[in-house]
Amino acid sequence: MTDLASDEPVTHLSTDELAAGLDSVRRSPADHGTLELIVSRPDLGERAVHEEAELDVTVGLVGDNWLVRGSRHTADGSAEPLAQLNIMNSRAIALISPDPDRRPLAGDQLHLDLDLSPENVPNGTRLAIGDAVIEINDKPHNGCAKFSQRFGIDAARFVNSPDGKAVRLRGICATVVQPGTIRRGDTVTKL
Repeated sequence: MTDLASDEPVTHLSTDELAAGLDSVRRSPADHGTLELIVSRPDLGERAVHEEAELDVTVGLVGDNWLVRGSRHTADGSAEPLAQLNIMNSRAIALISPDPDRRPLAGDQLHLDLDLSPENVPNGTRLAIGDAVIEINDKPHNGCAKFSQRFGIDAARFVNSPDGKAVRLRGICATVVQPGTIRRGDTVTKL
């Protein structure tokens, strides 16, 4: 379990360092990518990394707090349906956080080695991962104050820049359309 309340000093990358690594992200596979990391958020301020997990159409990633946590962005405080899963490119988070132990702090449940650009996975695209199928939607996924605090202001500005948005450096949102088991290392295939 990763704790978000660490007092360890962290050095964040500069905009120039981040820009220098952008070509690596752009070289992500267009199809037949890989599920590199599965992360649940069991409670506020906690992260758990899994080798295997279940995706469910109602709760999203089983063991994650998305459904019970709710959202300040809905009128009744319930969970945002389109934010069931947050997905980030594994090369992007590796660029932003060279320390693999800090990567779960991004808050994304699935880290995929796959080109997440709008041209490659437009809204409505379905991805098969293990036994499950997810669907990409149009909910924006931007770098926020928490992302800035964990990875630095330059990283937050970079993922929200025109270059960052062109390849969806901060990631995408999706929902589960077919439940199933997923495992780290599973192939991710566009349907």
